[in-house]
Amino acid sequence: MHRLCLLLSILLFGFTYVNAQPIVKVTGLITDDLKSPLPMVTVSVIGQNQSTASDEKGAYNIYSNTTSFTLKYSLLGYKSVLVEFKIDKARRIIQNVSLTRNINELEQVTITTRENQLSNSTTINIADIASIPSASGNFEVVLKTLPGVSTNNELSSQYSVRGGNFDENLVYVNDVEISRPVLIRNAQQEGLSFINSDLLSSAKFSAGGFESRYGDKLSSVLDVRYDRPDSSEATLNLGMLGAGFSTKILNKSSYLLAGLRYKNNTSILNRQDNKGSYAPNFTDAQLIYHQNISSKMSVDFLGSFNSGIFKLIPESRETQFGTLSTVMRLQTDYSGKEIDDYQTAGGAITLAFYPKSDLVVKWINSYFSTIERERIDIEGRYVFDEVSNNFANGNFGSVRINRGIGKYINYARNNLESENLSSEVKVDQDYENHTFSLGLRFERKNYTDNLNEYSLIDSAGYIQQVGLSNFYQDNLVNVKNDLAIQYYTAYIQDSYTLSANSTLQLGVRGNYNTLSKQFLLSPRLLLAYRPSSNNKIIRFTAGVYQQAPDYRSIRDFNGVLNLNQLAQRSFNTSAGLDYAFDGLGTRLKFTSELYFKYQDRLIPYMMDNVRVKYLADEVAKGYIYGADFSVGGEFVKDLLSYFRVSLMKANQNIKNDERGYLRRPTDQRINFSVYFQDRLLSSPTYKVHLNMLYGSKLPIGAPLVKRYSEDFNIPAYKRVDIGFSKDFLDDAGVKKPRLLDKYFSSFSAHLEVFNLLNIDNTVSYLWLKDIDNVQYAIPNYLTGRQLNLKLIIKFKNSK
Repeated sequence: MHRLCLLLSILLFGFTYVNAQPIVKVTGLITDDLKSPLPMVTVSVIGQNQSTASDEKGAYNIYSNTTSFTLKYSLLGYKSVLVEFKIDKARRIIQNVSLTRNINELEQVTITTRENQLSNSTTINIADIASIPSASGNFEVVLKTLPGVSTNNELSSQYSVRGGNFDENLVYVNDVEISRPVLIRNAQQEGLSFINSDLLSSAKFSAGGFESRYGDKLSSVLDVRYDRPDSSEATLNLGMLGAGFSTKILNKSSYLLAGLRYKNNTSILNRQDNKGSYAPNFTDAQLIYHQNISSKMSVDFLGSFNSGIFKLIPESRETQFGTLSTVMRLQTDYSGKEIDDYQTAGGAITLAFYPKSDLVVKWINSYFSTIERERIDIEGRYVFDEVSNNFANGNFGSVRINRGIGKYINYARNNLESENLSSEVKVDQDYENHTFSLGLRFERKNYTDNLNEYSLIDSAGYIQQVGLSNFYQDNLVNVKNDLAIQYYTAYIQDSYTLSANSTLQLGVRGNYNTLSKQFLLSPRLLLAYRPSSNNKIIRFTAGVYQQAPDYRSIRDFNGVLNLNQLAQRSFNTSAGLDYAFDGLGTRLKFTSELYFKYQDRLIPYMMDNVRVKYLADEVAKGYIYGADFSVGGEFVKDLLSYFRVSLMKANQNIKNDERGYLRRPTDQRINFSVYFQDRLLSSPTYKVHLNMLYGSKLPIGAPLVKRYSEDFNIPAYKRVDIGFSKDFLDDAGVKKPRLLDKYFSSFSAHLEVFNLLNIDNTVSYLWLKDIDNVQYAIPNYLTGRQLNLKLIIKFKNSK
């Protein structure tokens, strides 16, 4: 930890000596054609990746690092406005702007953005996603820098929010709920997440207290939009870990978004302790098409195909672990191989109807099919020794005591096919002081699961003596399950302006499913107050969140389904403060939130790398409480940086286990993150992007124990990634290369160093016994230090 602190101190010390750049501050008011203030208008500096949004009174302020620049003002349902500035020196400018309604763009109806003002969510700065150094390269890396989000695995796109597990998070793309594969057990088998960052228009994330319009999960909501682009463009990504190409084509009454991605992280996996032949290949294709049918109707199509194949032929492994006084070493030779693959294909069609400017009706239909297969047949022969760490006697690294010689076998032939069909109607009506919303949804899920797997460990040579057929096989699962579940849900909510400074949102969800046959009601409330000073927002939320049983949560360790399982339920409340102030030469935003969850009905689970293993026949109750804090701003002009810390405690009490309250597997008491950006001293076109993560230790129990325990810990997760970039066409540059400027709007090169301090982070354990039947936990380490190069090229519009 002292190395991390030292690096941070050096970097922060260096940042204070950055040469000042020309700064022009533009402030003003934005109104409509009736002179009413317009909130949530996006104001951006063209070519500088700098943007902001107007507040409830239509006020805004934004900075430019050049004295000649153009501002763009845009809002859904209004015609965009461009204002060009050419001034002699850095100074403050007042620029008021009026926007007029655009009656020709159907998708930009004038339903107010009152939901965005009320929503207990964070708007994600999508411009930073490409710059964040990340081994996974997935969109979710930005979520892991947000308050309330925990992580201990840089290869995974899964995340835990405020003590919940991976299955408790909702993800929406253009109002379509997205599901994830079930069988994946190790993060190295994960490929490309569903979200294509190059196609993003906006993204919001709520770590709790989300509104009734969102579904029935316990923890969080990620709401992503692929919307109408400002202009036609194409982007090419090339790197050592993969490639991608996306295009956006804008026509008068339609637009098309398309993206192709490929990922291969062999170079990262080859640096792990397990040596062998890795062949991870992941591909993804997405298409979004929008067409205006008439002046009051439009149709959208979302199509997706995602495929992943992970092949491993392991050869050997050497892992050292222990304490300063006792150093252990595991040496393993392997035979066999592992092949895992999955394919997800599907799409959604949305028909939108706009009978008048303040009313929108959407009919959303989606279908997704997923096929997952595991083929594992690996045998490991190991030697387990205690080695000398004494330099003085010259025996450093030699074997002191042999702890055992043995063998372990992992076998699996698993196949899971799942289908998800849904149809939903959503209505939003805007009145003078109200925004009224309601929705009806039908969903059907089908699962066909063939499970055939076992594992065994032999530390006494018994397998060689009597053969595998007579040896007891641990974790033996051999079942076939077929399951169909239907869900019927409805919601209604009203966002009401109580006064000029306060708003109230009330809503309720109803849910019925054919598995538990429960009718669930989930009322939710959000109250927001903005003082007349307009630099702070105070929020209070309360609600009931109920997660209906699904296939994964009703399947126990042996593959048997508990068809009598009921929904999980959580009573949540939170209080938060957003406060904007001037400091350190810039505008800063401080956010904080205190929360408490009481959960009177839970399904306990255990974590196995990134697989959630439910104790499907058990019931628990629990509580979670904590606090999230963050502060962010442009410490360096046009580059957003932020710091956050989260404190949390998550306990549960499993019924009839007579052990009282124990820590939940996601009980990570402290999370801390820094994302800091800077420009180099001599040239502002060279940038530095620093991403630091710290998560305290996590509880874990020994394997093959059907009873939950938390008598062991995974050590704290510590990670520092750093990236350097240069955009050769950056507006801050003195001179742009003529050839590049002719064909490209942006041409940036990135050099990234993953795990800068080369810290060995543990993700899980291999459990072995010695000849005395003493069980040892051999750590499975994550990725080491690694270099990565990539190019991000944006082509100019040929029109």
